Amino acid sequence: MFGCHFGKFFQVTVGGGSYQDGLNTIIQGIPPGMRLSEKEIYGDLLLRKPGSDELSSPRKEPDLPIIYTGLNAADTIENAGNKNNTNGTPLSILIPNLDRHFIHIKQYQDTNRTPRPGHASYASFMKYGPDDDAIGAGIFSGRYTSTIVAAGYIAKKILKKCGIDVFSYVKELASVRCPDINHKEALKYTDSYKKMRQDFDPFYQEIYVKERVNMNMRFLEKIRILAEIEKEIDDIRKKTLKSNPEAIKDKYGVHHIVNCPDIKAAQAMTDACNKISATGDSAGGIVEIVVLGAPVGLGEPIFNKLDAELGRMLGIGAVKGVEVGAGFGVKDMTGYESNDQMHSEKGKVVFDSNNAGGITGGLSTGQPIVARVAVKPTPTIDKKQHTIDKYTLENKELAAITRRDATIVARVWPVVENYTAMVLLDNLIAHYGYQTLKKEVGKNG
Repeated sequence: MFGCHFGKFFQVTVGGGSYQDGLNTIIQGIPPGMRLSEKEIYGDLLLRKPGSDELSSPRKEPDLPIIYTGLNAADTIENAGNKNNTNGTPLSILIPNLDRHFIHIKQYQDTNRTPRPGHASYASFMKYGPDDDAIGAGIFSGRYTSTIVAAGYIAKKILKKCGIDVFSYVKELASVRCPDINHKEALKYTDSYKKMRQDFDPFYQEIYVKERVNMNMRFLEKIRILAEIEKEIDDIRKKTLKSNPEAIKDKYGVHHIVNCPDIKAAQAMTDACNKISATGDSAGGIVEIVVLGAPVGLGEPIFNKLDAELGRMLGIGAVKGVEVGAGFGVKDMTGYESNDQMHSEKGKVVFDSNNAGGITGGLSTGQPIVARVAVKPTPTIDKKQHTIDKYTLENKELAAITRRDATIVARVWPVVENYTAMVLLDNLIAHYGYQTLKKEVGKNG
């Protein structure tokens, strides 16, 4: 299988499937000397995982990561203090599937002759044949996006050290749209939302805060603990703190379910989505991504334009469109309206608008980079649909009997955020190298 690799300088290779033993991501290009833990990676993974609220699939995968390679297993010399630091070698992260039971496998076996409309199941069967990993959609399942979140978190952490913030949120869900929000306020809101989710996640509290799994343990010790956790998933989930919407709003200033930086809009989104889900159907929406602090000139011309690289987010399952800045809205503008005019203030360039989304000619302008992705409704729905028997080509009808999400939008935003971080870091490494080389050449005329 090709297509499971990303990047030139920050490289990511992923593998695994929804009902295989798990998933994995291998990352190259991480600089040495950065402290890293499974707890902080899980802090982002819990934002994407299923079974966390009324809008997501009831599947109970905790998405607990294990760092397998790429960190120093001990201080390199006595008292060096660099245990668990990155060492420059490829870093690999395993994400075992712990909620993989025969009852759910049997549900897929019983329906796999009839491809689910909206899924890759027909096309993947035609491409890979009878041995296609069709249980839970295999690598075409949304579960594979956990590998992007894990790798992208690391990219995001490196970018943060370079003064670059990457964040995203739900801009629209079930036709309810969030009003425009100041970028810094939206960043603050998103950070508070993440903190709330960590505080209320039972696995974060039981496994990592209480150090049932910690970075002093060897791989085999961690695997032993995960084997125990597999049998305790329901008991741990019962320890979830009851999320009182008003109490969460008062303490954290966020909505208890949807990461939308307007609480009134977030509740309207939830209500609209639940109304659609009650009919057996599902809802789509839009995720907005913002990058603050990117240097001017990031990106390359022609085939590797920065906005073209962001367009690769079409590789995220369920994403059907990507727009940068005003996006498709430019069709209704004149050139004068579309152009981002600029002037100088106290020796700095200031733009009057940002219709370009912080990118012109494929290069960053120093403005906030703003993009949006369109997310389709969850294809697994509880309504009868026309399909075929993929072996006999007989016409059939199919309705979902497997676990499903009312919407994917509320779980896709961390994937979009961390994918963007991967794109930015891959380009930043090239940018730093090019600018350093330019200076060295300029010294010697």
